[in-house]
Amino acid sequence: LLVQQSRVNTELQEGLMETRLVTFNSLVPRLRRVLRTASQELDKKAKLMVHGAEGEMDKTVLEGIQAPLEHMIRNAMVHGLEADRTAVNKPEQGQILIDISREATEVVITVKDDGAGINADILRRKATEKGLIKKGSQISDQDVMQLIMHSGLSAADEVSKLAGRGVGMDVVNNEVKRLGGSIEIISEKGVGTSFVIRLPYTLALTQAIIVQVADHRYAIPASGVEGLIRMSIDEFRRRILENDLNYDYAGEEYQIQELNKLLNVDSEALVEGNQVPLVMIKSGDQGVALRVDQTYGGREIVVKSVGTQVASVPGIFGATILGDGAVVLILDIIPMHRAYIQKLEKLELEGVAVEQEAEEERVTTIMVVDDSITMRRAGERMLTRNDFEVLTAKDGLDALNKLQEQIPDLMLLDIEMPRMDGFELATAMKQSDRFKNIPIIMITSRTGQKHKDRAKEIGVDRYLGKPYQELELLDNINDLLQLEDA
Repeated sequence: LLVQQSRVNTELQEGLMETRLVTFNSLVPRLRRVLRTASQELDKKAKLMVHGAEGEMDKTVLEGIQAPLEHMIRNAMVHGLEADRTAVNKPEQGQILIDISREATEVVITVKDDGAGINADILRRKATEKGLIKKGSQISDQDVMQLIMHSGLSAADEVSKLAGRGVGMDVVNNEVKRLGGSIEIISEKGVGTSFVIRLPYTLALTQAIIVQVADHRYAIPASGVEGLIRMSIDEFRRRILENDLNYDYAGEEYQIQELNKLLNVDSEALVEGNQVPLVMIKSGDQGVALRVDQTYGGREIVVKSVGTQVASVPGIFGATILGDGAVVLILDIIPMHRAYIQKLEKLELEGVAVEQEAEEERVTTIMVVDDSITMRRAGERMLTRNDFEVLTAKDGLDALNKLQEQIPDLMLLDIEMPRMDGFELATAMKQSDRFKNIPIIMITSRTGQKHKDRAKEIGVDRYLGKPYQELELLDNINDLLQLEDA
């Protein structure tokens, strides 16, 4: 009876799981319609090809990825495909390919076009203007392209009805991260652009191996686990010491990695019979031989979402509750390993410069002094959006009090204020040895020449009228701060 009940339970569970899975085919007609609409509006010819559309994925994942895919098709039509393809020896009809495949616990969706590719030079220039990268910094084109997912950044030369505002790829990136996935951009000038999206296969139920590191238990999805081996502690230590990390298992190459390093915790493997456990994990062409402290064998677990903050961390697949009530994170080791290696490479490239830059790169603080709460809040929002730290004061006296606690790098100052106006505050600051070097930008509705002359006499650095243009103010701020650095 127990065996029979177990069999019925298993069949029921598998049936329920299958009801959550839908094929990618259900999305294809909608994507073709998006392509047709964009094609008519832009007067460009293109066809959509879909490979692996019979592949299944979780209904929640499919619904979540629908809008990002639509946006990427529109992007490929607007930015990717050239207006005159015959001039660059390409067929008049462009091609957008969507390829769906399965790699261990991940569904890999590749969106590829045969267009002009992303112009890394335009992107680098715009990113430098926005202060996302330092002027003259040696950043590869591949890294620059990943910046297209930053809010407000677009590689388009002009804004159109369909694209170019810099809002889109950041939304796509956020949506993919919300689903617990990752996105990578590969572009070649004149050949085309590929967006590689990796998503979890299911958000419901999975087989997993429970492992322990330090005092915490973690789950590793069993679908990506090729085997579990034990290595002698002496050989393991020798390999780590000599950096001999490539290990051959069943004809495949794996790289030895320690879970405590990926999680940034101190731990010591539980040595049983002079051996340490290694979990062999494979996804696509990447393999990791993961050293853990202890293993507890396989369990069937219900995958629960962990919210956007935790899901955005590379390598966290979800969470589950074990039979004893313990909450356990489910780790996706390959993305976690990938992020760790990239971090190490970045640190090696930057070397000692990292420490020096960390000292140099402190946050720029700007004080906004205005009696209008609306102007203070608007200024604060605008400056925070551009990565400045903001202090606010309601009039000159309030500003002087706050200056005793913290000296800002620059000050935005109104003239008409109660108790102490802008001219009086600027005069007091310029007469003080402690505050005289703080650059002052006056922003006021008084745009008469006599007010400008008076501000100049006091020593105010810039004078702007209300309402001010955000870009003009930012240019003035950057200009003054660069002058100060020099």
